[in-house]
Amino acid sequence: MFAKLTGVIDSIEQGQIVIDVGGVGYIATASQRTIDALPIIGQRASVFIETRVREDAIQLFAFATKTEQQLFCLLQSVQGIGGKAALAILSALSPEQLIAAIASGDKAMVARADGVGPKLALRVVTELKDKAAKFDPRGFMIGGQHADTPVTANNNQGGLRYAEDAISALVNLGYARADAFRAVSVSSAELGADAPVAKIIPAALKHLAA
Repeated sequence: MFAKLTGVIDSIEQGQIVIDVGGVGYIATASQRTIDALPIIGQRASVFIETRVREDAIQLFAFATKTEQQLFCLLQSVQGIGGKAALAILSALSPEQLIAAIASGDKAMVARADGVGPKLALRVVTELKDKAAKFDPRGFMIGGQHADTPVTANNNQGGLRYAEDAISALVNLGYARADAFRAVSVSSAELGADAPVAKIIPAALKHLAA
């Protein structure tokens, strides 16, 4: 099985890339977000690879980051989410947005993806809420690990204790719940797990205004 490919981008077309590794062209399906992150045709690139073996084919999926690859696998643990739907979600939402949407229960944000209806979006945020808590939605270093690898609940506990009162206050001010969740998560990590709501809200507002 392939874990990573490094080579020259040969072509990009209709959600697929061909990467030339030592004269062998590998076809991999990718999210639009990964495709947008790739260099132009003819330049070298490295992508993480997820391999799916079927009776009639071997399919490769390419990802610009390890976090995106891990979320791709996580999404497919939900009944009704296959490779196509998982890539559609990852095309519509960045890993940070997806993690925040799941953790905050924002099914409307997940339903932005093509082909993902409200019922399936609800299933995603409901079934994955506890698992999504293992990811750091900010993209910073936590407990000696970068957000591109899962972090354990113990490593994550101090920096990501979510202040529900602060989130609710920001939602009442008109901010989307997922945006409020991200801002509060970052602010709580910066201020400390025991920071009062009175300090979290102003700090979160600064992040929302940035």
